[in-house]
Amino acid sequence: MKVIFLQDVKGQGQAGEVKDVSDGYARNFLIPKGWAVEATKTRLKEIQERQEKQRKTQEKEKAEAAKLQQILEGQSITIKARTGGSDKLFGAVTAKEIADTIQERFKVNIDRKKIELTEPIKHVGEFPAKIKIYPSIQAEIKVVVTATD
Repeated sequence: MKVIFLQDVKGQGQAGEVKDVSDGYARNFLIPKGWAVEATKTRLKEIQERQEKQRKTQEKEKAEAAKLQQILEGQSITIKARTGGSDKLFGAVTAKEIADTIQERFKVNIDRKKIELTEPIKHVGEFPAKIKIYPSIQAEIKVVVTATD
């Protein structure tokens, strides 16, 4: 019997997968537990439509991410911070401050968790930062930290 798995079943299949299993296993175990449903033509068509819709959504998100990468790639942002006497900052420049500056300058929402710093920014200077826009798309920016007057 062909079934459509509604959730991952160890050793059998993953959610959304259509697989042939024995009739008894499907009727007595998978279907009563709500882990799978019988694969009828209408259900298969629904799954196909859902997968197509999901694929289109992912393509749209990837296109938007590529556009955002073109905007941000190679840009530099300047952040002013309070310093002690020797170009050392009081505290550090955080990913949240970088995200807020990007929001102000480029009018783009970036989650602070998607900003990767190679080292903590604790003094005045230029620092590289990576922004993970999409799993396969990232942008490199330069963060310039200057002292406030």
